[in-house]
Amino acid sequence: MTPDFWIIATLCAATFQTIRFTLQKILADGNLSPLGATYSRFIFAAPLVVISVLLLLFSLDISVPEVKSQFFFFAVGGGIAQILATVCVILVFKSRNFAVGITLKKTEVILTALVGALLIGEGVSTISMSLICLGGLGVYFLNKKVPAIGQPNLNPINKSAFYGLSSGLLFAISAVCYRSATLSVLSDVVYLRSSFTLLVVILAQSFVMTIWLAVFEPGQIKLVWQERKKGIWVGITSLGGSFFWFTAFTLQNAAYVKAVGQIELIFSLLISTLFFKDRTSTKEILGMLLIGLSALGIILVV
Repeated sequence: MTPDFWIIATLCAATFQTIRFTLQKILADGNLSPLGATYSRFIFAAPLVVISVLLLLFSLDISVPEVKSQFFFFAVGGGIAQILATVCVILVFKSRNFAVGITLKKTEVILTALVGALLIGEGVSTISMSLICLGGLGVYFLNKKVPAIGQPNLNPINKSAFYGLSSGLLFAISAVCYRSATLSVLSDVVYLRSSFTLLVVILAQSFVMTIWLAVFEPGQIKLVWQERKKGIWVGITSLGGSFFWFTAFTLQNAAYVKAVGQIELIFSLLISTLFFKDRTSTKEILGMLLIGLSALGIILVV
């Protein structure tokens, strides 16, 4: 495996993730609640990841790997943070267009660097942090909604920005937790470390969300099953994206992985324009360009 394989893995992850978010937006626009659409991601991916890990163990002729004591704390903690983050993203989709929702979510790049430094002491270089902050400037252009004529803007942070920034922080926490979890798996096989971590995370997420929906939104479980023809594709793309994200986290600092993942912005803009027929303003395009330049710069300096 080449030293730069984490870049290839990240690009694959971003591609799968864009497709998955597109499918989840379609589901959320139907009868599913934000939690129901989020649940579809995990429940349909769970059996696929179990089969995949069993096949991997069989093909390598090895047993289940041992883990360090902190493994389950980081795996389950990251999984719960990711559930909440995904719900926030779907709420963004309901209040603003697809491309802008993805861009607001990308505050996770800045926040991942900060969370990584605070949580596990894994920092980034000064020039990389400067480029990451450039992306933060891009987010600023997407941060405020222009009020209608005659209406005072009493809320400095609108609902879209709140959900977007919340998802960014939660995704940052989950990314750093996942990197810590994969590094806690005692194996020299990168694919096994990422796959085993993914298995534990998705099973935990499926369990937590099944209990939650059964208690608070019981009708959603039935609706998710009724949408299974679409949901299975959410599961497949979720599994593909998560596998490549986890592989990249195993090989590289989570902040750099998230920065390269900014290529997702280009994909989301194309989907927003061509598929959902959304209109993107000049101000919003400027914000996305700044974030894109930030990501490109980080690719060149890391």
